[in-house]
Amino acid sequence: MKTKFILGLLTTVVLASSCKDFLDKEPFDKLVPASFFNTEADLQLYTNSFYQDFIPNGLAIVQADEMGDYTSKNNSPTFIAGNFSPVDQGKWDWTKLRNVNYFLSRYDNVAIPEEARKHYAGVARFFRAYFYFDKVKTYGNVPWYSKPLATDDPDLYKKQDPRSLVMDSVLADIDFAIANIRTNKDNSSSMITKWVALGLKSRICLFEGTFRKYHDNLGLKSSADKWLEESAKAAKEVIDSKQYAVYNTGKPNSDYRTLFISENPVSTEVMWANTFNNALKRWHEITWKFNSATYGARWGLNKQFVNTYLNTDGTRFTDKAGYDELEFKEEMKGRDARLGQSVRSLGYKRSDGSAAPPNFGYTFTGYHIHKFSLDDKRLDGVAEGFNSITMMRYAEILLNYAEAKAELGLMNDVIWGETIGALRKRAGVNPAVPMAVDLYMQKVYFPEVSDKYLMEVRRERGIELVYEGLRYDDLLRWRKGKLLEMDWKGIYVPGMNIEMDLDGNNTPDVCFVKSIPSKTTPGVVYFVVDDKAAKLSEGTKGHIIWRIDEERRFEDKKYFRPIANADIVDNNKLEQNPGWD
Repeated sequence: MKTKFILGLLTTVVLASSCKDFLDKEPFDKLVPASFFNTEADLQLYTNSFYQDFIPNGLAIVQADEMGDYTSKNNSPTFIAGNFSPVDQGKWDWTKLRNVNYFLSRYDNVAIPEEARKHYAGVARFFRAYFYFDKVKTYGNVPWYSKPLATDDPDLYKKQDPRSLVMDSVLADIDFAIANIRTNKDNSSSMITKWVALGLKSRICLFEGTFRKYHDNLGLKSSADKWLEESAKAAKEVIDSKQYAVYNTGKPNSDYRTLFISENPVSTEVMWANTFNNALKRWHEITWKFNSATYGARWGLNKQFVNTYLNTDGTRFTDKAGYDELEFKEEMKGRDARLGQSVRSLGYKRSDGSAAPPNFGYTFTGYHIHKFSLDDKRLDGVAEGFNSITMMRYAEILLNYAEAKAELGLMNDVIWGETIGALRKRAGVNPAVPMAVDLYMQKVYFPEVSDKYLMEVRRERGIELVYEGLRYDDLLRWRKGKLLEMDWKGIYVPGMNIEMDLDGNNTPDVCFVKSIPSKTTPGVVYFVVDDKAAKLSEGTKGHIIWRIDEERRFEDKKYFRPIANADIVDNNKLEQNPGWD
């Protein structure tokens, strides 16, 4: 019995010791620091996760422009037309930042070649700059974190850092990325390269330079030119690299839209895209959203913005006598070809050859967006869109360069020719420099702008980049949030109860009525003008004005979102943004 007891005790001790050794070992099926960050492949695998974390889905990129002044939809966001407060603001999220900082605290293993380490550190710092740029645009002052925080870190609960500190840190990150990310071009347009980093720098610096210039209440106006110079410098490096060009095959009526409906990004011009693919069944729902009365929000462009598209001879549409009372099929004639590739216009057909005029079942203004919509009717009801969605194009870099130079007072005809001139040529528009500032643009949009170059840059930016998710940022940095209060104005209607042909094929498409008639015409959409949500500007004729029942307001406080009440509860050192108390 005694011998059995001793043997049993020894067995227990041995088992206990074995269990302890086993529990001290790291798991075989998990990525843990001691077994990771040891090879270049490890660094690549980790940084690949950032793409999934940070890149918005295709719809989110396009849908961001619903906050633009040129957009109508079923109703305004609560932030613009509603009683929005810090209670309504969602909590901010720092998880993605911690993943980047964790990588930067672990990657520098001397066993990995230095060039590879610096490349992937550059990718990580690109995404940290991307993250903080979004945070600053949203909230203004935010806390800067450059390390992964433990739960007992004294910096975990601190107040916001000054904007100048955060943006200087962003600039340092993007400069590091530019200096260290590999220079080879990515023809898939899906990976971060040096050129994409330079493009992001031009975007960040243009935003910050103009924001500081026009928001003089920040007390940072004296440093605005430094940021504008950095923007121009970064953009010029992309231009001089000759890695990209304006996609122009000499087909002005299709080249522009090709950039937005192609399955594979057009790498001639598209620098960075969220790629979708039929073979991999990686799809989005953009076509469905823009062509559904129920699933979508019935987006459309507004007449005021459509008026800014030039005639093909380079003259202003708004200089034409009676321009504001032309019916749709007349106002679409002889215009900048980008207009007919951004909204349904004369002669547009679906892939089955059927005529497809603007459909008032899907839009309220008549300017039915189809820039990113595919032509197959089947996709109007399923989330199987396979066209890649652009996130950065060479065209934007040209416009960043032109705007930075114009803001610095350095714009000239040479810069015009290689930027705005090149984009207008692609669209079949005479690229000549205008003789004077556009009075329509001054009256409706930018009364404070007297420089003809700067005015044309702003016109071109709106037209070229429409619905690419950049317009709201532009309004913020130009301090033009008040444009979001503008009427949602649609096509000109010559009278009630008149069946109108929109696409010029001699068949009626829409009729504006007080109530649906008992006898209707097949193929005609009857738009009820109830004088509650919609009216005609002159009573029984005029422009359709949609959502007259809304009061849209953009007070100065809205240039920054409020800090969510829940975040201030979590961290009472945070200071609420001005006006949101």
